[in-house]
Amino acid sequence: MINESGFKESLSFSVKELRMRLRIFISLTCLLLAISANDAAEPTFADKFKRIFTTPTPPPHTKKKTTAAKRKSPTPTPSPKSKASPPDKQESPARSAIPKQKRTPSAEAESPTASPSFSPYRKTGGSPTPRPSGLEESPSPTPSATPEESASPSKEQHAPNATLLPNQIKGFENYPLKVQKLLVSALELTTRNLDYKYGSSDPANGGMDCSGFVYYVLKQNDIADVPRDSSGQYIWLRRAREFESVLSQKDDSFELEDLKPGDLLFWTGTYLVKRDPPITHAMIYLGREKKTGQRVMVGASDGRVFQGESRYGVSVFDFKIQCRETNGDGKLRPTFIGYGHLPGLQR
Repeated sequence: MINESGFKESLSFSVKELRMRLRIFISLTCLLLAISANDAAEPTFADKFKRIFTTPTPPPHTKKKTTAAKRKSPTPTPSPKSKASPPDKQESPARSAIPKQKRTPSAEAESPTASPSFSPYRKTGGSPTPRPSGLEESPSPTPSATPEESASPSKEQHAPNATLLPNQIKGFENYPLKVQKLLVSALELTTRNLDYKYGSSDPANGGMDCSGFVYYVLKQNDIADVPRDSSGQYIWLRRAREFESVLSQKDDSFELEDLKPGDLLFWTGTYLVKRDPPITHAMIYLGREKKTGQRVMVGASDGRVFQGESRYGVSVFDFKIQCRETNGDGKLRPTFIGYGHLPGLQR
């Protein structure tokens, strides 16, 4: 057992040792506080170590600026006599040496098959420039444009596309339901401001040609086996025994007594073509306009007339079969040859 004197000695030794350690701790703390107060702005020991053993490198931007300065070459100053134009406006010598070609009139104007159904000339501020008659379709147009294609006038030279509401057509409510549906879909296309576009049968292309319009409308109304071009559409109806020939050149001819709304109308001679039979134009008959009593039709054309104004694109047009003699040659052009009933439409 530990006696009382031994316990007191061990206790006194522990107190002395604790006091000594406390003094050392306080001294070190004061020293550290003094150092941190005096050297607050000085770098740490780790920073000093890095400075000693790390090789300094110049900043990246300084090196880039020096390199750019070395590569920079002096730009020549232009002479006061001549001022250089901007690069995008300068014309190359090869281009400037080419003389500007004069626009030549279309071969259609000289051809005896040009259409007189509307004025053959348009004003361009100088001498009259001939323009072709209603161009027609081509299921797959050739890469080289024909004279009729290249000389086709722009839409700005014609009146806006015309349209009619069903209630503006005489007796429309009495038409068979299939005919009403077909004509409504055809008239809806006239409200889209579509151009006349050679070789197109899709309104998504911004326009269609005449037989392309007929093909699209008939396919939209579930009429099967519709050919793409007007000549094929003519043969299609002839083989179905649904075609009515018209030889007369008068609008009140008895040959038009069986003409019904929804029938297809056919012309030849609107332009020179090498096909057999030479059918060059097709449209859809609407009936008679309620206001004027005149026969009207719908389709795509590059110059047919409605209410005395030439139209360009998908529109409503006047239907007249009268033709005029031109240039004293005694030939009638274009020539309306007849109409055809669409199979099963009148039921």
